[in-house]
Amino acid sequence: MREYELAFIISPELDETPTSELVEKIEGWITDAGGTIEKVDALGRKKLSYMIKNMKEGQYFIFNIKLPPTEVASLERRLQLQESILRYLTIKQE
Repeated sequence: MREYELAFIISPELDETPTSELVEKIEGWITDAGGTIEKVDALGRKKLSYMIKNMKEGQYFIFNIKLPPTEVASLERRLQLQESILRYLTIKQE
């Protein structure tokens, strides 16, 4: 198991309930892959540096997770398929 930091931006058009459901879904993907979630930071709504999909803001989240290296690609693929996720980034922690 390796430590990763997963950062993603969710569309600001989602209300509180769909946003929390999406975050729970992502947490489920991580635990189903044999990983653990160490910390979740919901940074809230922030202005984007540049427009993404014609949006000027996004809801920022940062997860500190432990995940088998073989499961990272699968997690990123699932994130990519979610239309309400504007951007994501997975960084391996040293």
